[in-house]
This record gives sequence, C-alpha cells and structure tokens, in this order.
Amino acid sequence: MDTAPNSSESPVGLKYALKTEAYRLGFTLFGVTTPEPPATLPVYLTWLEHGRHGSMAYLAADRAVARRTDLHLILPDVRSVVVLGLRYPRPTDLPADSAAGLHGRVAAYAWGTDYHDQIPPRLEQLTEFLQKQVGHPVAHKSYTDTGPILERDLASRAGLGWMGKNTCLINPQAGSFFLLAELFINLELEPDLPFTTDHCGSCRRCIDACPTGCILPDRTLDARRCISYHTIENKGPIPAELRPQLGAWVFGCDICQQVCPWNERFASSEFDPGLNPQPQIARPDLLAALSLTPQAFNRQFKGSPILRARRRGYLRNTAVALGNLRDAKAVPALAITLQSESEPLVRAHAAWALGQIGGEAARQVLEQCSDSESDAEVMREITAARIACQGCV
Repeated sequence: MDTAPNSSESPVGLKYALKTEAYRLGFTLFGVTTPEPPATLPVYLTWLEHGRHGSMAYLAADRAVARRTDLHLILPDVRSVVVLGLRYPRPTDLPADSAAGLHGRVAAYAWGTDYHDQIPPRLEQLTEFLQKQVGHPVAHKSYTDTGPILERDLASRAGLGWMGKNTCLINPQAGSFFLLAELFINLELEPDLPFTTDHCGSCRRCIDACPTGCILPDRTLDARRCISYHTIENKGPIPAELRPQLGAWVFGCDICQQVCPWNERFASSEFDPGLNPQPQIARPDLLAALSLTPQAFNRQFKGSPILRARRRGYLRNTAVALGNLRDAKAVPALAITLQSESEPLVRAHAAWALGQIGGEAARQVLEQCSDSESDAEVMREITAARIACQGCV
C-alpha cells in the first residue's frame, strides 16, 4: 500500500501525486524510468536485419532507429520517462452470444473505442496536472505506440513487468491485457526499480499455441508469419500457405495471450470503461461484412481501431475466415463478392474461400467468373480454387 509523502514539491512527493492522478484518470499501471539507451536495442537491430518486420518499412527507417537508440532525439532535455498501462477487456470478458450465423474473431483491444482516441487526452490531462503541481511549463512528449521507442523495454525498466516469450509485457498482478503509454518529461522523478525476474520459466504454451509458428526463441516474433500483422499491417495478399492458420480472425489475434498462465490466473476482469466491448465489432457477422460499401464500412467502424485495416483489408480477412469455416451458407455471398467487388484483392481471396468450401455451387461460380475476370492475380486464385474444388468433389 502506498503512503503519501509529506510534500508534492520533492521528487518523491511529486511522483506520488502524479501516480495518484494517473490512477484517477483510469491507468492501472504506473512506473518511472530514466532515459538510458534501451538494453534490447541489439535484439531489435538483429530483428530488422533479418527482415522480420515484413512490409513495415517505417520501423527500419534511419530516423526511427536513431530515436530508439537515443531518447534525447525525441526530447532533448528528457530526464524521466513515465510509463503507464491501461487495461482492456480479456477475451473471457465478452458476454455470451447466442446469435446464429458465421462470426469472425477480433483481438480484444479493438472491441471498443480506438485507444488512440482514449489515451492521448488522458496524457494531456496528466501533463497539465504535473505543470500545476510544479507551477511552470514542463517540456514533454507523449506516445501510445505512436512514436519510435522500444516501449516494452521502458516498461520493464520502470518496474511494470517482464517481456514474456510471447513478446508481450507481463505484469505479475495484472497479466498482459493492457495498453502501454509513455510520457517523456524534463523533470527528474525517482525511478522505479527495473523488473529483472523472468517468470516464464520453462513454459512454452504461447509458442506451442501459435497457429503460424511466428514466435521466436529470442522473445521476438516474425511478423511475416503473424496473424495480427497479416490482418492489420499487411496491405497485400495473405500468403496462401498461411491462410488456413488464420482461422476466423479478421483483425488481430489473442491466442498467445489467452493461453498464458499469468492471464488465466491473475488477469483482472476489470477494464477501462472507455474500452467497453461492442459485441457487433467483437463478433462480426462475416456474411454482412462482405456486403459493406466503403461508406458503410467507415460508418460502422468510425472510432474503431479496425479502420486501420481499411475496407479492402477487412473484407480480404473476412473472405479468408469464411473459407476456413467451410460453411456452404457462405457461397452465395462469396459469389456476389467475386462477381461484383471492385477491389481485386478482395475478389482474389473470395475465390480462394470458394475453393476451400468446395461443392458444386462453388465450382459453378468459379467457372462462370473465370470467363469474365480481367485481373491476372484474381485469375490465378480462381484457377487454384477450381483445382481445389475438384479435389473436394
């Protein structure tokens, strides 16, 4: 239990006041560290050298690497880094749904309002509180995965947890279902002791549970095989050999967190009300999703992280999910998509899905579309799907 120091004018008293205000604003984790170069930088550089960041070229940009190396390039006179955590719902926190239909899966952090709309205003409020406490402006810079920093390194140094084998930061009292944010300031606060204990031990549940085998031994992951990467960051085709492993995921993935013992045993059921789950987003109706126009997509997901995937990416993911569910009820909707969707990327994955479902109806659709399709990549998918259908008959 924290006890309040006598004065908020001292670094210790100021830190306590700031921590109390952070909790009032809804943050559930709070720690402070200093701006030394991150210890995990060599691992990060090796990760980049091996191309494991996939198409996310911005991660390897010279400016971004330099800022991750030297935090003073972000805020020249930075003296302290405040690291915060905001809890979001666990997959088990979603109310049961008895609605019939074919439903997709969405990572739990994206069930409610976009955290990029929730966290920055609170960081601004926290900064205003800090400036009132000290009585003068404070040079500052804030982030919530919006800047070039190794935030899990900072969080571990701030005493918030350790980096698990699944690459997530794990707090022994809270698990890993929380979002990180950082506030760089030019004031010196008492740093917290780094979290140096590794509580993963010999456990490898996350490694064994990952459908695509993207989790690597050095506590990094190969984005080129990651479900979250392919359903969000990848703007092109999903590699055919990985599509079956995506299951029904249409945005992100929680598997490596769901199987973690620290989430099973210790993760609280409390979460920030600003991230309250919306069932229609958490369990999307896949057949309805295929019919979303650009306007309807933007309207339905206004204020949601799912906008990051863009409509064509989301419908691409939806088609893959339907292919993996292999339910003949999806054939009519996929047929309409293949025949009339304007985005070749979506049509290509709809063709793949029809090949996975198979059956006479799917085969007929593929044959009809092979006579009218003009895009070469879509035609390749149609041809491959027709072969797959023949194998299903």
